[in-house]
Amino acid sequence: MASARDHASLTEQVEELLAVDGPLPIVAAGEPVLRRRAEPFDGQLDDALLARFVEALRVTMHAAPGVGLAAPQVGVALRIAVVEDPAPVPEEVRLARGRVPQPFRVLVNPSYEPVGGGRAAFFEGCLSVPGWQAVVARPAEVRLTGLDENGRAVDEVFTGWPARIVQHETDHLDGTLYLDRAELRSLSSNRAMAERWTQATPEQAAESLGFELPR
Repeated sequence: MASARDHASLTEQVEELLAVDGPLPIVAAGEPVLRRRAEPFDGQLDDALLARFVEALRVTMHAAPGVGLAAPQVGVALRIAVVEDPAPVPEEVRLARGRVPQPFRVLVNPSYEPVGGGRAAFFEGCLSVPGWQAVVARPAEVRLTGLDENGRAVDEVFTGWPARIVQHETDHLDGTLYLDRAELRSLSSNRAMAERWTQATPEQAAESLGFELPR
C-alpha cells in the first residue's frame, strides 16, 4: 500500500506532466524508470486526475503513433497502460500475424500467463527504442487479468497480434523492454525494415541474418 506521501508525489508528478498541452514526452531506453517494476495502482491518482492521465496517454499513443503505451514510458512508475490498434494492414499480414482491430482500452495492474504452448515470432518495435525493430518470440495466446480504469475486473484471453501488444505493454510495467526478449541477430533499423523485411513473416530475415525461429 502506497503511503500518503507517495500519493502526493505521484499526484504532483502527473499534474506537472499534464500542465503542458499536447502529447506527453516519451522517455527512451536508458532512463531508470523503464527498468523498474512499476507500483500497483491503488488510488494514487483521484478519479478526475486518472481520467486526465489516461486521456493524455491516449493522445500520446496516437501522436507517436503506436498501438500501446505504458505509464513508465512517460516517466510515471504506475502499473497503467493503454492499447488500441486499428490494424490498417494488408490481408496477407492480417492472416499471417493474427492482427485484427482492437478498441481503445485501459489496463490497470495487468498480468498475463501463456495459454497453451504455442509461440509466434515477428518483428516488434517500441516507442522507447526509436528507430529499431527486432524479432521477438512470444506466447501466441495469453490470459490477461487486471482491472480497467473504473476498477472493473479484466479477465480475457488474447491471441495473435493483440496478445503480442498486451504482453509488450505489461512487460513495460515489469521493467522489461522487448529487446530483453529479442533475437538480437535480427535487430534492424527502420530503414532496413522498409527496404528488406516487409514480408508478412520473418523467415527471410532469419535466413539472411542467421537466426532461428521457434518451431
